[in-house]
Amino acid sequence: MPPWGRALNWRTELQTPHELAGQPAPVKLLIDPDRLIREYYTLVPDPSVREQRVAFGTSGHRGCPSQRAFNEQHILAASQAICDYRKQAGIAGPLFLGKDTHAVSEPAERTALEVLAANGVEVVVQLGGGFTPTPSISRAILRHNAEPGAHRADGIVVTPSHNPPEDGGFKYNPPNGGPADSDVTRWIQDRANSLIEAGLKGVKRVPLSTAVRSDSTHSADLAAEYIEELGQVIDLELVKRARLKLGVDPLGGASVAYWPRIAERWGLDITVVGGGVDPRFGFMTVDHDGKIRMDCSSPYAMQNLVGLRDRFDVAFGNDPDADRHGIVARSSGLLNPNHYLAVAIDYLFRTENRSGWKPSLRVGKTAVSSMLIDRVASSLGRTLVEVPVGFKWFVSGLIDGSLGFGGEESAGASLLQRDGSTWTTDKDGIALCLLSAEITAKTRKDPGQYYDELRARHGTPFYKRIDVPASTAEKERLGKLSREAVTAATLGGDPVTAVLTEALAGGPLGGLKVASARGWAAARPSGTEQIYKVYAESMVSEEHLSSIIAEVQAIDARALA
Repeated sequence: MPPWGRALNWRTELQTPHELAGQPAPVKLLIDPDRLIREYYTLVPDPSVREQRVAFGTSGHRGCPSQRAFNEQHILAASQAICDYRKQAGIAGPLFLGKDTHAVSEPAERTALEVLAANGVEVVVQLGGGFTPTPSISRAILRHNAEPGAHRADGIVVTPSHNPPEDGGFKYNPPNGGPADSDVTRWIQDRANSLIEAGLKGVKRVPLSTAVRSDSTHSADLAAEYIEELGQVIDLELVKRARLKLGVDPLGGASVAYWPRIAERWGLDITVVGGGVDPRFGFMTVDHDGKIRMDCSSPYAMQNLVGLRDRFDVAFGNDPDADRHGIVARSSGLLNPNHYLAVAIDYLFRTENRSGWKPSLRVGKTAVSSMLIDRVASSLGRTLVEVPVGFKWFVSGLIDGSLGFGGEESAGASLLQRDGSTWTTDKDGIALCLLSAEITAKTRKDPGQYYDELRARHGTPFYKRIDVPASTAEKERLGKLSREAVTAATLGGDPVTAVLTEALAGGPLGGLKVASARGWAAARPSGTEQIYKVYAESMVSEEHLSSIIAEVQAIDARALA
């Protein structure tokens, strides 16, 4: 097993890591893209089978074509449903359409364009048919909607994020630029499923050649606009002056063409490592469970870049749609996402080069993020806003400028511009990567060294996330856990201080969280995979953490019995 050191501690599965974990992906794991695309077009979902219906989780509809969970009918119906939603919501501006590098992303983008054009929707795609990261789409929506008198714009990103190569994904961003709220996604998924049940009657469609030539279809260099504005959110002139050697692994994703252009525009010394675009993602190292997964927060999936850390002052990676970040410090390797969130928050709220940040700005975190963030926010004298899992819960605060930063434990975050105005309302992995360079340039400490100072002041967190396979029915039972499921008065030997089914800032957790003064645990079903997740943390020791985990697993076992 490769020596990841402490970076490995943050994430542990119930089973030991697969024998291939961290190793180059063997040929037997590689998908056949041509076969997958054929299955996308030819396999027909059965709407009476729950797993074959359109289902928007925390990040849109995801599934595998071979399992009839992501096929042309799904995208025809979902695209028409979005057109219908736009009409009833009075959204008349352009729709920004982006895609990542998964094998079925381009076919799904074409399907969507055929429906959007048939409905007369003004569509904007990347010039030259290029790939477009999620944050670039979010930024484009907000930029357009800031124009006086402009009709409201929205967007679609065709991506399953970090999911394995065989998956496809399709997510909708409304005019606020962020992930759609559950009332919107529920409307879209229900309308899409009704269209499939009706044999797609009511779906408008034109041939691709007609859609491409339509007066309503436009192309623009969305990359150029986003890259030009990056200096408004990150002090890239400071990074340039520091002459840092930076490394980046886009993991073969949508940011692959962005990083060379960022280096050129801002005069940065950036070396792009890893493979180019390969829908098989054959250049990846295998993740913890023996699958190929482009998870930039996994020490197994990021082993290529981790192995090169001594070549760079700081290095980083993105997942396929670049809404997540992975930070590799020369001093410590791949940072636990929670540790980097704490570093970013401490730096951003202390640095003087964000003169537009008001003293009243608050810190946003999800309910399953580290207690270290709570302690950092307290030391800064800032109000902490703890929300349920899902970046949509940060959108309103980022738009109205009350949240300076919003971050998830799964390595997704965004922040305000340096003048205090909104940057993106969806996760921006590119900006968070470049922030690590700014931190290194400004403090002369890499993020790993910065984290060591934080834990010396606030204590060392011991954190684990356990992924447990679960059927749809099991996930539903776990999602309905109530406070009555917890009968113990202690957690890890400490008095229980809170039993929560809603986040402290409001909104359902979709599971259960139990907390004490020195630790906590939570269990919730995944919105995108057939697993449920157990999160736990101790501010005491690994042994204390183990006792917390054992107690929350007993609660889960009773729920599934």
